[in-house]
Amino acid sequence: MDDRLIVQKYGGTSVGNTGKIMNVAKRVVSYRNKGYDIVVVVSALGDTTDELLALASKITKTPSEREIDMLISTGEQVSVALLAMAVHKLGKEAISFTGSQVGIITDSSHTKARIIDVNTKKIQEELAKGKVVIVAGFQGTNMDREITTLGRGGSDMTAVALAKVLNASLCEIYTDVEGVYTADPRIVKDAKKLDRISYEEMLELASLGAQVLQARSVEVASKFNIPIHVRSSFSEKEGTFITKEVKAMEDVLVSGITLNKDEAKVTVRDVPDKPGIAAHIFGAIAANDINIDMIIQNVSRTGCTDVSFTVMAGDLPKTMKLMKKVSEEIGAGGIIFDKDIAKVSVVGIGMRSHSGVASTMFSALASKKINISMISTSEIKISCIVRRNKGEEAVRVLHKEFNFGGKK
Repeated sequence: MDDRLIVQKYGGTSVGNTGKIMNVAKRVVSYRNKGYDIVVVVSALGDTTDELLALASKITKTPSEREIDMLISTGEQVSVALLAMAVHKLGKEAISFTGSQVGIITDSSHTKARIIDVNTKKIQEELAKGKVVIVAGFQGTNMDREITTLGRGGSDMTAVALAKVLNASLCEIYTDVEGVYTADPRIVKDAKKLDRISYEEMLELASLGAQVLQARSVEVASKFNIPIHVRSSFSEKEGTFITKEVKAMEDVLVSGITLNKDEAKVTVRDVPDKPGIAAHIFGAIAANDINIDMIIQNVSRTGCTDVSFTVMAGDLPKTMKLMKKVSEEIGAGGIIFDKDIAKVSVVGIGMRSHSGVASTMFSALASKKINISMISTSEIKISCIVRRNKGEEAVRVLHKEFNFGGKK
């Protein structure tokens, strides 16, 4: 491990305008002045990616995913160049690269590509010259030299991947909050910042809707034991360290509560209750790179059953089109969908050694007349689908019930 090398990632809110970019440049230069070699990963400015997607939607509701990648990858090219200029202005050498230029190789899954390899030669050459290396997050290129993007939060994945291949001592993720909280502070005013959290818990929180880190980046960090420090770009305070599990973490029953409003429920009605039918349905979904979350199959009473599952809201149009075809193939009774849902989840490794979390959760929701339509569990989490307009209330109720992440 190179103790002198740090990878830093700055999100869109940290570089939302030129003043914020200068603020980031000052922080980067302060690290350089302390003798650190710095590789910086930057997201697009503010809401640039959403604005570009909105432009695309004005042209067509079904744009080519290849062209989407061509479009939205431009946002990071702007931010890396501006940050390099800002570092130059402060008297330090810097050089900016796109994902393609720096040698980030991905598979060919446009809009949600996975990194296959990173060629570090160019980065190491520039670091050896004493330069700050600034890399566009969220993007790479496939073997056919087509531009690809890594999905929402993909800059986190870029940063963790670079920390791994460069053997960096730390990966710092800068955002607009001071770390990882027991719940979204915008929903729960008395949510508290966690000093430490395990990779496993953070992976669950990220995959369940916490917007601090991309789930895939946590998965890679865990696999290669890359320490992550989530902190604010607007404060010098320590944030939250994400590390391996330690014994003291097991004493905390619930570490965090999340809310995800970005899912939709799809139901295939009157599915013939025969062997192989479920495999047909979910095999088709997998073949089209659609991720499934919860699945429920009702008990068969008349030789038919309903099969419900949840997908990301952005995948709903593609899923509905696919399921209409599959429904006809298997002789089902049609499909319906519901976008008016939210998923609320409690997460904590202490759940392995404490019983009663599920009953406490269900009782707390029932006390506020919040109905549950689907349930999913793992060793360290419980998730419930509720009505969308009850989601934030559910988070507040559970945060109070579980005593802000402490023992009940």
